[in-house]
Amino acid sequence: MSSPPTAATRAASQSAAADLAAVDCVLAGDSRAFAQIVERWQGPLINLAWRYCRDRGRAEEMAQEAFVRAWRGLRQWRREASFSTWLFSLAANVYRSELKRIPPVTLSLDRATEPSSPFLRDLEMDVEARDESVRRALLALPEKYREPLILFYFHEMDISAAAATMGIPVGTLKARLSRGRAVLRQRFPHLRACIDAPPAAELTGKLANGELL
Repeated sequence: MSSPPTAATRAASQSAAADLAAVDCVLAGDSRAFAQIVERWQGPLINLAWRYCRDRGRAEEMAQEAFVRAWRGLRQWRREASFSTWLFSLAANVYRSELKRIPPVTLSLDRATEPSSPFLRDLEMDVEARDESVRRALLALPEKYREPLILFYFHEMDISAAAATMGIPVGTLKARLSRGRAVLRQRFPHLRACIDAPPAAELTGKLANGELL
């Protein structure tokens, strides 16, 4: 006997149905329905862009360009995956292209400092220092390791969705996640517990919700 759907599952199903209805309306000639898609996904796409470039203004511009591309290519969605997976994959491609055109300013991994351990002096300040170190370390990673960590840990995508967004096999994504985490663990041994924590952990949950980024 299958368990009843959770609230999150029901919400995801309703969102998918709303996306499908809006896409059908747009393709039928009602261009106003695309506003529903923008309203639903604008926040997540800006947040994702922010994690790529770390600049709010630029993130908004990148997300706007992603929506323009989505509008132009809406008929290309083959409905083999969810609309959100297609949209995020398209957006990730836009973001990669934009960052290749004008790379963001990043520090080298060696210049990212690690906070002292244990965190006992001032909890709030120590957590802030730890979070800043994780952010700096993540931005200093090579792109092929940074992007899987952004999607899986900080944007709470599951393995298959993250792999689909990047357009790579699941096995390749797992390998890159493992390698990226290994690099961070080696550089930041005191942050091992945070780096090894699953996406639902406190730190990564806050990062995914934009509370710390």
